[in-house]
Amino acid sequence: MTQAQEQRFEFGKNWHDFIQKNYGQDKVDISRRHMLAFMGRGSLDGLTFLDIGCGSGLHSIAALQAGARSVHGFDYDPNSVAATRYVQSQAGNPSNWRVEQGSVLDDAFMSRLPQFDLVYSWGVLHHTGDVWHAIGNAAGRVRPGGLFYIALYSADVQVDPTPEFWLDVKRRYVSAGWLTRRWMDLWYVWRFQMGRKMSALPAFLARMREYKKNRGMNIFTDIRDWLGGWPMEFVYDADAIKFCENLGFRLEKIATGEANTEFLFVRDRDA
Repeated sequence: MTQAQEQRFEFGKNWHDFIQKNYGQDKVDISRRHMLAFMGRGSLDGLTFLDIGCGSGLHSIAALQAGARSVHGFDYDPNSVAATRYVQSQAGNPSNWRVEQGSVLDDAFMSRLPQFDLVYSWGVLHHTGDVWHAIGNAAGRVRPGGLFYIALYSADVQVDPTPEFWLDVKRRYVSAGWLTRRWMDLWYVWRFQMGRKMSALPAFLARMREYKKNRGMNIFTDIRDWLGGWPMEFVYDADAIKFCENLGFRLEKIATGEANTEFLFVRDRDA
């Protein structure tokens, strides 16, 4: 294994810091509304929910509050597990919410999990180091007739700069020290949020204030997650659709944001 492969961004520390400073019911409400709106549902009443790469824990508690019958979350990063358990404790440790450490690339671990009505993984599977293996293992936990909701970094929208540009940035970020990372955060804001124009600062500050309405997240938490997200693989939307169709899924809905494409698949009942 090369040094670049061994290096990983501290996703869990990033999300643990975020949740300790920012957790509140308003964040949960935003996450729940986004999830339900994309799925075109009023609730998740009665559904079993698997949260792969549970990260901050916000999406797990959002699913629970949306009516999920049970929630099972896991993450590769122990700090993400700690963040989710913190949120779990704030909710009174519901008996129908389980959290554990595990890897979607661990075939034995995944095979021990039951199948779920809804398998959810937002912005995670492309960070595993083997995106197709990860998608395959995640899809295998969807029961026949169940739902598969994933978000993947899209290669389609990365034209200028290219995916290769961003992969180089991520390698540099993950190997850099604290001061260089903060400079890169500001470089990103200056170049990609403000277009190298000081006149764009008021608009950026306004966007910062409004950003929490986007899935309940903090803009600088997401910037650090974007710049440092290594390992990383970009996926063409058509390739993701074809791969899942070959596994017995039908695409129900697709939406492309700034970088992630969200997919909602339904598994064939006879799959």
